[in-house]
Amino acid sequence: MQLHFSPSMRSITISSSNNNGFIDLMKIKVAARHISYRTLFHTILILAFLLPFVFILTALVTLEGVNKCSSFDCLGRRLGPRLLGRVDDSGRLVRDFYKILNEVKAGEIPPDLKLPDSFEQLVSDMKNNQYDAKTFAIMLRGMMEKLQREIRESKFAELMNKHFAASSIPKGIHCLSLRLTDEYSSNANARKQLPPPELLPLLSDNSHHHFILSTDNILAASVVVTSTVQSSLKPEKIVFHVITDKKTYAGMHSWFALNPVTPAVVEIKGIHQFDWLTRENVPVLEAVENQNGIRNYYHGNHLAGANLSDTSPRKFASKLQARSPKYISLLNHLRIYLPELFPNLDKVVFLDDDVVIQRDLSPLWEIDLEGKVNGAVETCRGEDEWVMSKHLRNYFNFSHPLIARNLDPDECAWAYGMNIFDLRAWRRTNIRETYHSWLKENLKSNLTMWKLGTLPPALIAFKGLVHPIDPSWHMLGLGYQNNTNIESVKKAAVIHYNGQSKPWLQIGFEHLRPFWTKYVNYSNDFLRNCHILES
Repeated sequence: MQLHFSPSMRSITISSSNNNGFIDLMKIKVAARHISYRTLFHTILILAFLLPFVFILTALVTLEGVNKCSSFDCLGRRLGPRLLGRVDDSGRLVRDFYKILNEVKAGEIPPDLKLPDSFEQLVSDMKNNQYDAKTFAIMLRGMMEKLQREIRESKFAELMNKHFAASSIPKGIHCLSLRLTDEYSSNANARKQLPPPELLPLLSDNSHHHFILSTDNILAASVVVTSTVQSSLKPEKIVFHVITDKKTYAGMHSWFALNPVTPAVVEIKGIHQFDWLTRENVPVLEAVENQNGIRNYYHGNHLAGANLSDTSPRKFASKLQARSPKYISLLNHLRIYLPELFPNLDKVVFLDDDVVIQRDLSPLWEIDLEGKVNGAVETCRGEDEWVMSKHLRNYFNFSHPLIARNLDPDECAWAYGMNIFDLRAWRRTNIRETYHSWLKENLKSNLTMWKLGTLPPALIAFKGLVHPIDPSWHMLGLGYQNNTNIESVKKAAVIHYNGQSKPWLQIGFEHLRPFWTKYVNYSNDFLRNCHILES
């Protein structure tokens, strides 16, 4: 950049050089007459002040590669696009596109619209067919809605498959039951008395710690008993009462006869062996098991009448869980009859078959229930909405007038699966009668009051009779979600795989399964012959 004064001092020219020579940037004419040296000095001073800025701006334009415009044009881009007539249209384009998107959102997708199968095909179609912005937006919306439908359908299909997997009996466990039943008929050792005659008095000795387990799953029962005994500081004080159904009784007896857990005592009882447990004493349960409508609800087509477009996968999963066939099993309802089934016992701990014991449970017998019947962990004190944020509203239909009149939706729920029962206090109540009457009401209302198995009627029957115990005794949810905190699992006394993902199923969560499998003896001949292998 150069500054030229004419010989007559009547003009000053500012020029810049390029590849083709000099280009005049600015030419200033000075008055021919009456110009003083003071005026000339001030003019030169102003120009000297402005020239560095012109140089810097020119350098910036050059460095940015904009070398096809005049200097003033490039300067205009920096200092005043609107002033020099060059307007940036990007803001207007964005506003126009938002307008098009809102129009497409409010409109309908043409039913005969052929959608691309991939983003690459969409780009190719745009090039070939010269789509305008609105057509592009319609195609994009159609593709996204199609993808969302496919994802929802896949999720519902996954939930159905998971429900069937959770409700079925794995081939290995079925094989184990059959082989042990055959062993019972052919092997005298498998039929030996449990417990031995000299230990029979311990079955009603209240100085011992009595556990009750009700199940038809031999492998699961073995884990519950083994983990309890191995975790106990005084295993010689443990007495297990394992209750099963008639078809599993022989196999269950064989397992514990051939695999004793000494010094603990194990008793195997079949439902058919309890004189008190007759159909005359439990007419409601007979109705639950045999009523055609009830059986269809639990065993029928779970998609029939279900409006999948009007529900979320999570709500659908909850409904499937509520339709598990185990909820109409007498073994699942059996805990409500414990005072009658064990008339000589004062205090017992009831365990579900999907728990693992990791700590000595003998302190449970030292807990003062303060006159209450049921010692249980409350499930409304945690932030986990799946497991530990449960109130009565989560289990009952409060639009039903009978429920609304008798229950508080904000009342805290509690957990089944590891419960301390004071049977002496229980016998002074009408818990069983209350349980039966509410079951009848729910049957009469066609299951519109609740639909989740045995816990809802128990929440009513034990109302006001539950003593909260420390949550560290019983950790739930290992069959619901795979983001369970591992450190919390390690610290819990009892971990509960409640939910569909049982540890003995292939759908069980891989990182939670080892807490269960560590108590399975995979070298056992019966397990090996039934191909029950450590995964």
